[in-house]
Amino acid sequence: MGLSTSFGESYTDNLIGTLLAIFGNLLVSIALTIQKLGHVTLAGTNDPRSFYRTKTWWCGFVLTCLGESANFTSYAFAPLSLVAPLNAVSLLASSILGFIFLREKLKAKEFAKRYGLSFFGCLLTIGGSYLFLSFGPNSHEKLDAENVVKHLVAWPVLLYLFIEIITFCLLLYFYKRRRCNYLIIILLLVALLGSVTVITVKAVSTMLILTIEKSMQLQYPIFYVMFVCMCTSVIFQAIFLSQACALNDSSLIASVNYIISTVLAIIAGAVFYEEFNHEDILHICMFLLGTAICFLGAFLITRNRKRTKAFEPYVTMDVANGVPTLHCKRSVIQPEGSFSYGALVNNDSVTSVPAHPHHPPVSSDSAQASPVQLDLKTD
Repeated sequence: MGLSTSFGESYTDNLIGTLLAIFGNLLVSIALTIQKLGHVTLAGTNDPRSFYRTKTWWCGFVLTCLGESANFTSYAFAPLSLVAPLNAVSLLASSILGFIFLREKLKAKEFAKRYGLSFFGCLLTIGGSYLFLSFGPNSHEKLDAENVVKHLVAWPVLLYLFIEIITFCLLLYFYKRRRCNYLIIILLLVALLGSVTVITVKAVSTMLILTIEKSMQLQYPIFYVMFVCMCTSVIFQAIFLSQACALNDSSLIASVNYIISTVLAIIAGAVFYEEFNHEDILHICMFLLGTAICFLGAFLITRNRKRTKAFEPYVTMDVANGVPTLHCKRSVIQPEGSFSYGALVNNDSVTSVPAHPHHPPVSSDSAQASPVQLDLKTD
């Protein structure tokens, strides 16, 4: 009877934590979409206000805080291995909301051609989430300060933390000293920090919930140790993620970071909190299968997103010399060789010249020629 009651309480806690995680990720996705919509709307008007002075941005900010609070609380109820993969809900919701509010409307054939793979990824994400939630670990432990210390000093955890610290230092050495600015190195740094974050978040959130339930935990030093580690790891995660976004496309970063961070979070939950100790092989295999399907779905969702162009050239007429000049966002250079550039854009005091399909390409020698020698034919 006691075992049945314990199992029922564990199942109820897992359900509460799962629903909180899904709700929190949905709120974060809605908040980010609202903020993005506010940015797009503000950029398309002559409104001189900054984005943080608009009601739309503050509405998104409040929803983000509520969503992250729900995510934080979910770690106190459900096992870490169940909550971490549910970040796929955020990718799924962002993809759907972004298509509805921020994309152009397409015909059925064009939609299937352009977004068919993403739609298939959404189905895989839903199916994989159902699978790993059905076969995920059902054991749950109320982590008071004494239990947190007991887990922290166990030899598997100490070995895991030792390996993680050595790996982090090696990756940081190659990234900072050897200038190995590879995306995978930065995202591995983020994921290693993320595994520390989820461990500390679960400990802090559980001790706070126990304190609210009148079992005071704030008097123990381990609470403040975990709290400081949580804040530090979150800050450095944000720093490395911003550096990764400066090097590569954000959609690729979102999917790869989700996959690597979730894998390390599941390993951290299995080692630190022993979440799979009482599970049989079938449940573990089905859980891993569902997680892998969810990974594939998340990758396909972001696979077909339109990437921003790093170089968008345009041509203007040099006011001083009257020669075509090739521009990009960061530099102004003379066209060389046979480069096919787009429509001619005039400066303030120069009449626009339409592009002619039969004009020969402007060579580097012609860029140095006088205006009289430059032959621009008109119809």
